[in-house]
Amino acid sequence: MTFDLATFLEEAGVGRTLVRLRPKQVFFAQGSSADSIFYLRAGRAKLTVVSPDGKEATIALLSAGEFIGEESLASVGGLHLVTAAAIDVCTALKIAREEMIRVMHQERAFSEMYLKFLLARSMRTQADLVDQLFNSSEKRLARILLLMAEFAEPGESEHLIPPITQ
Repeated sequence: MTFDLATFLEEAGVGRTLVRLRPKQVFFAQGSSADSIFYLRAGRAKLTVVSPDGKEATIALLSAGEFIGEESLASVGGLHLVTAAAIDVCTALKIAREEMIRVMHQERAFSEMYLKFLLARSMRTQADLVDQLFNSSEKRLARILLLMAEFAEPGESEHLIPPITQ
């Protein structure tokens, strides 16, 4: 039987469960056990972190076709470093850590797709860091607004503009 990447990411199966989240519902919370990874099939989500003194920061905005919780692959018994929450209604495939590792080892097409995702996420994170270190607040705001404009689905009338302070 040949491996079908699209089918693997669309259907529930051994080690895979389809989940539906309402806006503001969490995939997982910061500090919780990292035992699975989510493939966001539809909707938008955000990653946030809360400091010990209660300050919350948004780390990333995610859209369909992205993975959430990749830190679960790093080690058994690891913890989530961030909270992942739905921005709007989300449909996701929850993949158990063991199943994710199995398919990465056995299916080259999946491994290549996942590696491309990780590289793109790493490059985006690096660009965010460079932006924070070297650009003025005005340039950072302009970049964020441009990224948010790209974040919306084509033809979508609703825009994601959160409250912005100084």
